[in-house]
Amino acid sequence: MEKKLYTLIVHSENIAGLLNQITAVFTRRQINIESINASASSIKGVHRYTITAWSDEDTIIKVTKQIEKKIDVLQAHYYVDGEIFMQEVALFKVSTPILLDNPLISKTIRRYGARIMEANAVYAVVEKSGVTDEISALRAELDAFNCVLQYVSSGRIAVTRDTAEHVNEYLEKINHK
Repeated sequence: MEKKLYTLIVHSENIAGLLNQITAVFTRRQINIESINASASSIKGVHRYTITAWSDEDTIIKVTKQIEKKIDVLQAHYYVDGEIFMQEVALFKVSTPILLDNPLISKTIRRYGARIMEANAVYAVVEKSGVTDEISALRAELDAFNCVLQYVSSGRIAVTRDTAEHVNEYLEKINHK
């Protein structure tokens, strides 16, 4: 089976320990989570997890169904990249002396549409938002300049290409019962 990067969007109540239950589903199937983001959703009182993992479709269907069986989970759906809008944010702390010594570094930062958020005599903080491949490419180029002091990435955040979230339809249906 061919493995692809899938994005799962899980809507739930905001209950302590639920994230542990969700990640245990991946662990039992020995699927590594590439990124995870937890936040409030557009619906008051509903929490949202955005999880990315490499898998085949049969396995990701099973994982999604297992997650949906959790008591506090309202809904879970999986998507491939063409079905969602997605972004990540990365921060790079780079050495200011090396940055000032090599004009190619600032050209590289601009070429990737990144921006310098702050700079002092010791370091500059560079912010880049975009898709994983763009951020990884910028990281590789900055690493080649040997100027990166620290690096962090947010993991993927995503919204579907549908006009409304599936969970809205679900909540309407259970509220009309």
